[in-house]
Amino acid sequence: MANVAVCVLGSFGYDRAAQGAVGAGRALAGSVGGELHVLVIGPADEEAVAAMAAVADRVVLGANEELRDVQPEQALQAAEQLHAGGSGDYVAVLLSNDTYSQEIAPRLAHRLGGSSMADAAAIRMDGDHLLAQRTAYGGKAISIYRLKKSPAVVWLRARGFEPAPEQPSSGDVTSVDLNLDPPRIRIVGREMAAQEGVRLEDAPVIVSGGRGLGGPEPFQELGKLADTIGAEQGASRAACDAGWVPPNWQVGQTGKKVAPELYIAIAISGASQHLLGMGDSKVVAAINTDADAPIFKHCSFGIVEDYKAVVPLLTEKLAALSG
Repeated sequence: MANVAVCVLGSFGYDRAAQGAVGAGRALAGSVGGELHVLVIGPADEEAVAAMAAVADRVVLGANEELRDVQPEQALQAAEQLHAGGSGDYVAVLLSNDTYSQEIAPRLAHRLGGSSMADAAAIRMDGDHLLAQRTAYGGKAISIYRLKKSPAVVWLRARGFEPAPEQPSSGDVTSVDLNLDPPRIRIVGREMAAQEGVRLEDAPVIVSGGRGLGGPEPFQELGKLADTIGAEQGASRAACDAGWVPPNWQVGQTGKKVAPELYIAIAISGASQHLLGMGDSKVVAAINTDADAPIFKHCSFGIVEDYKAVVPLLTEKLAALSG
């Protein structure tokens, strides 16, 4: 039987990215008539395990305490051993788009004798081979790759896949004793950045500002709009590089890749690198003074106007509608 595995980092919990990866795995397993196994790297709470068991045929836990602080070398070893402890007969091993998964995916493919693919926006089986789709040339083209070696080890685009529906009965939950080498890196301290609201990758609505705002103060005005509609705030790389907003607001090729239900781009021209980060948004609305800005070719609604004339009025009207 050809099964599908999804690797989930237990320390991250069963977040939206993991849910999307499991959803993709469920659909892929159904297409090949196989089972879906979720391989959990590191300790996970009971609620998360129960949620994964509700959508998978099997959950395999590698709950070693030393994996609580995720380190790439140990996560790689754990993924390899969990692969063997699951069924070992997987046509695909899927991961979400967190930093650790991106780092270990190609190395895991090498160890398993398979193929690797990054940032897949769609996947499907074609006979014995996996076809993975991703954008190319800064989002200007779509490429489809045929991964000839099995298993295909693929990390998936954020919010690119819907969560899996619950199954009639919960899957089995088993544990694997992992034999891990001592970590090569010793963590001597942590500095946690404040996180308010949900992560950008999980946000259903995002209000983003760009270089055209001219400085940090206008982001406060955008913040009022975001608060009114329950949105999170994002920014272009230029705004982040200028120090106007925190780096973790950056949306784009070198920042966060998001796929909200609504993305509002304000004073963002729409360079290819930014479009690559938000191109999977369901609906895009843009405000820009330049009628020829590239962003207008990628939006459903656009206003050619200075944001100063639009944002306060839009915030006022939306606040009135929300009561």
